Amino acid sequence: MRFPLALTAKIAAHIVKHKLLLRTPKFALVLQLEPLHTCNLTCTGCGRIREYSTSLKDMMPLEDCLGAARECGAPMVSICGGEPLIYPKIEELTAGLLKQGRIVYVCTNGMFMRKKMKDYLAAIYKEGLEPVLAKLLGEKLISEKDIETIRKGKSDNRPVIRPTKWMYWNVHIDGLEYTHDLIVEREGVFKEGVEAIRMAKMLGYQVATNMTVYKETDIKEIEQMFEYFSALEVDGHTISPGYEYDAAKKDMIKRLGKQPEDFFLTRKMTREKFAKIEEWGDRFTIFGTTVYQEFLAGKRDLTCTAWAIPTRNVRGWKAPCYLMTDGHYAGYHEMLEKVDWDKYGVVDGVARDPRCENCMVHCGYDPSGALSSSIRDNWKNMKYNFSAKPKPYYAGRAVNAFNGFSIGKGHLAEAKAAINANAGGCGTGSTAQRDELLAKIAKKTL
Repeated sequence: MRFPLALTAKIAAHIVKHKLLLRTPKFALVLQLEPLHTCNLTCTGCGRIREYSTSLKDMMPLEDCLGAARECGAPMVSICGGEPLIYPKIEELTAGLLKQGRIVYVCTNGMFMRKKMKDYLAAIYKEGLEPVLAKLLGEKLISEKDIETIRKGKSDNRPVIRPTKWMYWNVHIDGLEYTHDLIVEREGVFKEGVEAIRMAKMLGYQVATNMTVYKETDIKEIEQMFEYFSALEVDGHTISPGYEYDAAKKDMIKRLGKQPEDFFLTRKMTREKFAKIEEWGDRFTIFGTTVYQEFLAGKRDLTCTAWAIPTRNVRGWKAPCYLMTDGHYAGYHEMLEKVDWDKYGVVDGVARDPRCENCMVHCGYDPSGALSSSIRDNWKNMKYNFSAKPKPYYAGRAVNAFNGFSIGKGHLAEAKAAINANAGGCGTGSTAQRDELLAKIAKKTL
């Protein structure tokens, strides 16, 4: 099977229950849960930490997070943010959602993953774990000091994030090293993400990657990224077009001095970028429906069903969707009832709201494919989900993934070279001058 049977069965049963038995007009398939908006990165194209800049220190209480999952009843919860591994109760939240019977995706940039996995190793440490530690050490994924700490065991009774078939690490990867580090605006992030993925797979975790495609994303690089991570035996991929939602546009103009149309995709561009997605779906495990893939490739139209993937964050239930904000509501059912859903989306090629015109994002349209009433669509989705899982593409090991920071060709290379060349002038000890030069070069390359 392309996807684990237990997960597929849980989601299918949920759809059958609400659509065929209860005839529920609108119901949630995936909850986008944002317990905080604090993040350690400032990714280009992400407006989250700018949109919620006045509440970055705010966090949802653990009980509110767990209550949101119970309230909407979605079988799957995607814990996002911000960076969810910064959330002080992330272990308790993950454990609590799993105890509720949810499928859990922890969406992360990967920077703190290895720390969380070392906590897990400390919690389960026995002498029989030594060969695993030796292997991790040999792969330079942990240090001798890490091993000393792990051998001491865990010093508290807090839960840890353990491998389970019901949980995925969902790691943000927007391309190979140069491209990814450029988009997240920090060098070394790709390298850490890869090391975290390798460690996770060695320890038995399920791992997915999450990619957003932008105007300048090279199609060949998308394929190479799939090939490289297939060789690392990742369990699947989520891929979606970059969309120019309000908060991201405003940030790009104000902070970077860039025009959104130079970065984000129009509908026409999306169809061009995703023309080969069905082929990629045959070669690699791409999460989502084959109907959504047809939509991205421009072979059909779909109507947005943003209500099927609701967002709950520090201010309440965000409406109408994960990307657009026209209000926050105290309750999930209140949001369903009060939002005029017919005001949004694109129907017969006409945008009901101008902000929706270029949106083809998975959080609005992937559930449309899953909830289709067409027998043909249901058969295609079932065939796709129950088909054989693509085998790892080990030839992907030859992909030149580390083509930036690791070989001295990162997006700040020009600035660093200028600083080194200028060492006899202003002096490398001038922190203000050095930072100013780095910032100027970084802004020019973004």
